[in-house]
Amino acid sequence: MKERLMDLTGKTAIVTGGSRGIGRATALALAARGANVVLGCRIRLDAAQEVVRLIEDDGGRAFARAGDVGDETHVVDLFDEAIDHFGGVDIVVANAGRQYVAPFAGLTLQNFDEHLVGELRGYFLTLREAARRVQDHGRIIAVSTVNTRMLLPEMGMYLGSKGAVEQFVRVLSRELGPRQITVNAVSPGATDTDAFQPEMLDLAVSLSALGRLGQPEDVAELIAFLAGPGGRWVTNQNILAGGGLA
Repeated sequence: MKERLMDLTGKTAIVTGGSRGIGRATALALAARGANVVLGCRIRLDAAQEVVRLIEDDGGRAFARAGDVGDETHVVDLFDEAIDHFGGVDIVVANAGRQYVAPFAGLTLQNFDEHLVGELRGYFLTLREAARRVQDHGRIIAVSTVNTRMLLPEMGMYLGSKGAVEQFVRVLSRELGPRQITVNAVSPGATDTDAFQPEMLDLAVSLSALGRLGQPEDVAELIAFLAGPGGRWVTNQNILAGGGLA
């Protein structure tokens, strides 16, 4: 019974931002459960290809494509290729994103366009295409951040975009529910990725109920659960994966 709840054999997943960090760990976790995996990445195609190699060495099927999720053509092509290679799309993990930190009073309209609208554009295009292409009984998971609950200073642009993503999830869960597609957000806390600032380590550990920094695999396992049969009754949720950080 436990194995069936985790089995993704025959399913196809698209993971954006799949070359490193949480995206990389998620791609590996989904493949380990039997899913075909399509990795999207913005720049580090070499790193994404390494993930593909690891999956293939373990007997799985995967490919990677580089491009900007803010480019509508790239997003459409990514879904087209997934369908051409594997016959359909069952799981989408919208993970690609970048953090921007700056005092609100000093922000410019250019900052707004680049770091709020620009960031949100990639999520919008990915989630919109997922709504159009994911097969019935599919799964859509957007990666947000626990910081939308903590409201930290100097993160207005970043949290503004993530807050909008969380609302996209709420709306999509209602629109796609009749097709038995679940839509959820996962909000990591402090996680040991390239984006984590080492000077924040002591504070992050002290705020965690579990007394440690999160690992990408901690978040990936939650995403993989939501993507599998065991997550069929979970939708319209924003699940915190921060070790009790908030």
